[in-house]
Amino acid sequence: MTYLSPTPNKKTDISQIVALADAEDKLSDGDTTKASRREDTVVKKEINYLEVNDPSIKLITSIQYKDSAKTSLYNFFESLAAVLVEDKSIRILHYGDSQIEGDRITDYLRQKLQTHFGGKGPGIVAAMPVTQCVGLRQTYSDNWDRYNIFTMKDSRVKHSDYGVAAGFCRFANYTDTNTVKNAWLKIKTTNAAGERFAAYSKVQLFYAAPRKKTQIQFYENDVLKKTDTLSTKGNFNITQFNLTQAPNTFEIKFEGKDSPDIYGLNLEGNDGGVMVDNFGLRGSSGTFFNQLNLQHLKLFYDYLNVKLIILQFGGNTIPNILDDKMAANFGEFLRAQINSIRKIAPNISILVIGPADMSIKEEDTYVTHPQLENVRNAIRLAAFQTNCAFFDMYDCMGGKNSMVSWVDQGIAATDYIHFSPAGARKIAVLLYSALMNDYNNFIKKKNKSL
Repeated sequence: MTYLSPTPNKKTDISQIVALADAEDKLSDGDTTKASRREDTVVKKEINYLEVNDPSIKLITSIQYKDSAKTSLYNFFESLAAVLVEDKSIRILHYGDSQIEGDRITDYLRQKLQTHFGGKGPGIVAAMPVTQCVGLRQTYSDNWDRYNIFTMKDSRVKHSDYGVAAGFCRFANYTDTNTVKNAWLKIKTTNAAGERFAAYSKVQLFYAAPRKKTQIQFYENDVLKKTDTLSTKGNFNITQFNLTQAPNTFEIKFEGKDSPDIYGLNLEGNDGGVMVDNFGLRGSSGTFFNQLNLQHLKLFYDYLNVKLIILQFGGNTIPNILDDKMAANFGEFLRAQINSIRKIAPNISILVIGPADMSIKEEDTYVTHPQLENVRNAIRLAAFQTNCAFFDMYDCMGGKNSMVSWVDQGIAATDYIHFSPAGARKIAVLLYSALMNDYNNFIKKKNKSL
């Protein structure tokens, strides 16, 4: 009887994967000032095609491409090489579901890339984060609310201008513009996520104009630094505040009869480099881009100088997939989203990350969801059909029934779906290695042709 003799969980040996991820992590350069070489090369005003000399670059799973030319990420790699001699930053946008919320996976990519190529700060953060990220403690008055489109369109919103993160925040509803409201946002920054993370020197407020005059006050370490009035025109506005210390605490106070739609706060340095934004969209399947005002989204992509978009979805879709036809249909939906991005940003490189292993319970044992590989295959096909690169996270984990082993080792949650923080770190290490391996191969090829 099964309750007396339970069937053991089917497991995949992940010991080599974990050991390599741990070894690479220990070889990390840390959050040092290695990117100071940027100042040495900037005077040359020409691209010096340098490889990333990082001992932690060892492969478990390679990035996949539609053909042997492997050119899907070349535009990004070219921009990454050039950032050492440019005055402005380049941008990587990491869109994903709850696997990446709280800056998980993204934080490691940011730390490593900023160490090698320069850049300071975490990038764009929401006024009301769903999950706090390491290095920031965000608080806000209790009259704020979120308005999102990434799971379904918010019925309170009569437009499609949701911004770069597919959502915004307000401190007043759309119906009351007669009474004066007060609100505040406060961010405390620490060194917990690394020195470069905390060393940002400006705060940019991205917003759509309120219908009534709204005044703001900016405080740095409780000292009033700036008073301003927000624009009452346009759906893409930026107000900037410059900082004098890092790390620090800053606060923005609002007063007005209407709230702006606040798309986010950009925390960035002034000396260029690489910015990596984390957009963890809990509950999303990634099929929202074609519901956005694409011309509005283009304003963000152009201003931020976006060079790479990472799309990491699938986990919220798999439980609803019953057969291979439904999996293929999801692939078609995803392809439509990528094509929407391509319409406004044809030169931005896109890296699609497949879903992690996900287990379901069969009697008294956990096994890989029967449709996971079909969904993974459909996502990969959509990536190749739209000239994107593809990273197979399922394979990187160890493939079929690997999630059970990750849970057993304490690097995935007992829901058999999500990574623990330690597990997310291991995936990030292996993803970074795959990305930088291909960057180095691009540099070698480039240098041969010069």
